[in-house]
Amino acid sequence: MKNWKDNISFVLVGPREPGNIGASARAMKNMGFRNLELVEPRRFLTEESRQMACNAIDLLEKANIHASFDDAVKNKSMIIGTTRRLGKGRGVILPLKEGINKIITAARKNRIAILFVELSIGLNNREVEECGFLMTIPSDPSSPSLNLAQSVLLVAYELSQGTYRAEAPELLERAELEMLYRRLRSTLKLLEYIPRGNRDLEARIMRNLKHLFGRAGLTEWELRMLRGICGQIEKKMADRD
Repeated sequence: MKNWKDNISFVLVGPREPGNIGASARAMKNMGFRNLELVEPRRFLTEESRQMACNAIDLLEKANIHASFDDAVKNKSMIIGTTRRLGKGRGVILPLKEGINKIITAARKNRIAILFVELSIGLNNREVEECGFLMTIPSDPSSPSLNLAQSVLLVAYELSQGTYRAEAPELLERAELEMLYRRLRSTLKLLEYIPRGNRDLEARIMRNLKHLFGRAGLTEWELRMLRGICGQIEKKMADRD
């Protein structure tokens, strides 16, 4: 059976500092993880990154490089962000240990992306929108900031200490959900649940639906069911007209 750790990718979004990338690779390997993915890195194979990677130079050299965020997450079934910023508009934010339990449960059968970004940048709204939930690492309020490699180490450590809580079903990949989101948007407009011209409400509703499905995940059967519901609504509305 495939090791569940092989289903978890540590995705560094827009990393700027080669040393942080190397230190992140070392932290991952220390805890038994091997999937390092980089989204639009400025540079990463430098003398500094190799020194900081130490015995994890192999992870550094084999890192999967993506030209865009969408490319990095399209084949993942669950996308989780890490953040220090709290706020209602950022969806569900869980303490680290609670989020870890959800990841471990899903990781046996599904590919997981955990997003990390340098503190000075933070995940943007578009990236947050794609996350099923965010995790935050508790720290002292007088010095709350953790650098990229520290965050990777703490998440990898907590994951390495965990065990399965339950059997998880196979979930759809993010790319397979995009058509469903378009169908739901169209159906909600047809029902006038989304008022015409109210772009802000439309964006908020769709963002919340993405968070809901991203947090719970969807199976193939559930996808077919939702498509069937949309189809029946469309048929009934057409018959009424």
